[in-house]
Amino acid sequence: MSQTQTTAAVTAEEVMRTRQSVRQYKRDVVIPQETLNEILELAAAAPSSWNLQQWRFLVIQDQAQKDKVLPIAYGQKQVSDAAAVIIVLGDLQAHITGREIFEGAAAAGQMPQEVADNMIKQIEGAYAFEQVARDEANKNAGLASMQLMLAAKAKGYDTVPMGGFDKEKLVEALNIPSRYIPVMMIALGEAASPARPSGRLPLSKLVINESF
Repeated sequence: MSQTQTTAAVTAEEVMRTRQSVRQYKRDVVIPQETLNEILELAAAAPSSWNLQQWRFLVIQDQAQKDKVLPIAYGQKQVSDAAAVIIVLGDLQAHITGREIFEGAAAAGQMPQEVADNMIKQIEGAYAFEQVARDEANKNAGLASMQLMLAAKAKGYDTVPMGGFDKEKLVEALNIPSRYIPVMMIALGEAASPARPSGRLPLSKLVINESF
């Protein structure tokens, strides 16, 4: 392993070990748009089923808008205090994106048309089942959410993932189209106080080798 690879590995490990859920944030912090875009681009590099990228990021930075979301998140103060709140949405109609992706790849000569047609047929067959579409939306938006939090930590910002919010009221308040479902709410900013310590179960309780 080269020195560059070693440094990158150490940096990645440090990010994963130091990322914690922070619930108290400094108010009036502004994340430079370039930095926020970099975080979102890194989050969007997450893997996804069929490369459908079933996530969308609804970014809230306006204070009035954050305060509007605050009661929907049951008064969790980080929603109002953090520099940004990212609503990670899952796409229930990602097969539409699939057609765009694979038809585009075939047109660009990146794959044979026959392969693209087979992929589109496979995707649209799977998405004919509502539960599959919902499962894929949740699963892949979850992957992007974790990557977003790691990217934020690498850029020097803290986060907390939140599932405690009224999804129906959020959809109504933010005019979220029925194509998308709210999967995760992530507060993003600078910590006003450290995260509470949290223990981790030992591998002996987490890892099952070969079979139960």
